[in-house]
Amino acid sequence: MNQPLETNPKGESGADIQKKYRLLFVDDEPNVLSSLRRLFRPLGFQIFLAESGYQGLEILDEQSIDLIISDMRMPGMDGAEFFEKVAEKHPDIPRLLLTGQADLEQTVAAINKGKISRYTSKPWDDNELILTVKESLKIRQLMIDKQNLTLLTESQNKMLKGMNQELEKRVAARTAELQQTADMLELSFTQLNDSYLNIIRVFSNLIGMRESLSGRYTKQVADMSRRLAKARGLDDHDVKEVYMAALLHEIGKLVLPDSIVDRPVYNLDRKSRGQYRRHPLMGQHALMAVEALHDVGKLVRCHEEKWDGSGFPDGLSGENIPLGARIIGIANDYFGYLHGRLHREQLSALQALELMVSESGSLYDPALIELLEEDVRRQKTEVLQPHERKLSTNRLTPGMRLSRDLYNSADMLLLTKRRVLNLTLIEKLRAIEHTDDVPFEVYVYEELAK
Repeated sequence: MNQPLETNPKGESGADIQKKYRLLFVDDEPNVLSSLRRLFRPLGFQIFLAESGYQGLEILDEQSIDLIISDMRMPGMDGAEFFEKVAEKHPDIPRLLLTGQADLEQTVAAINKGKISRYTSKPWDDNELILTVKESLKIRQLMIDKQNLTLLTESQNKMLKGMNQELEKRVAARTAELQQTADMLELSFTQLNDSYLNIIRVFSNLIGMRESLSGRYTKQVADMSRRLAKARGLDDHDVKEVYMAALLHEIGKLVLPDSIVDRPVYNLDRKSRGQYRRHPLMGQHALMAVEALHDVGKLVRCHEEKWDGSGFPDGLSGENIPLGARIIGIANDYFGYLHGRLHREQLSALQALELMVSESGSLYDPALIELLEEDVRRQKTEVLQPHERKLSTNRLTPGMRLSRDLYNSADMLLLTKRRVLNLTLIEKLRAIEHTDDVPFEVYVYEELAK
């Protein structure tokens, strides 16, 4: 019983089989096992069967299982005891219990000891049981995606350290500053409340630790991209994807040597330009490990494409370029002109806007350039909003809530908007302020700043 029954009825390849979810059914009645197999096998699941809790544990030692359905009443080891042992060795596997109406006491024991996800009464409703299994697997996949994103963050940070030899030479002089920043990031990360968006913003900030890649620059591009996406009428989901892609649009530059990253684009020779033009493609590849970011990766790949087909890496033109990528490309170029990345002189907002308007219909989508003009006109020099106040760190008190993101003197994101301050964070800010010798301007919501 330790092998899946008829796991390849249509002759799929071994690679296809590995992509299927693997279900384990445990019941001492062969007819129940046969019913479950007939119900789930046509849906493409890989099925494992066990006629006792002991056989189920043996299969778990040998196979990677995605979800378990077990009967409650079984001789030798009942469902509660079986799931209790499963919870000890395989706590991440979703566990569903099949129980009769008279098994209330045993069901309570299974919930308390085996930490089951759901229970279903016998006889079960096929559609309801299928829906329960799919929902449980969806939750498990979301947890796996979150773990993959965390691993990706750690992996890319190690890549950054290994490739940036010039930065390594300066580590000794900046150890104290980086340690303080790392402590602040650690405090921030532990309170991120399982949010993909906040994790991505932290990772975008880590990208900004590379020489010539500013975290504040990326934040400016992302904020404008989000505003343009909303003005264009994109729904909330698409606006969020545009924002995340804009935060990560420079991730591919991490693999480029310092000699390319540290020089403006207009100052690169032909060979260096060829290397530089690969960074959107490398950015997409870096995100492929996380399934939830595949669409974001497509926008990262296409953000350097131009309306007339003169962009890279694929030479797409017009509406063949994804709308989100066109939006990010416009925001990226606008701030590129303001920061001196694309022109021999840093341009003013008006100069950058006039230059991009002149390229409307050639390099840029005309409809989006109109939205850019409206956005630039609306943006004013930062002024206090009616609901906020600007304070020095000496006037901060626990319980205050940030109304804007907070950066240090190196443009590294320290705390995100709406973060509630506590005494530890306030002391950290004062210590960083003392080390940098640059005072913070902290914006907080009015209700607790009086």
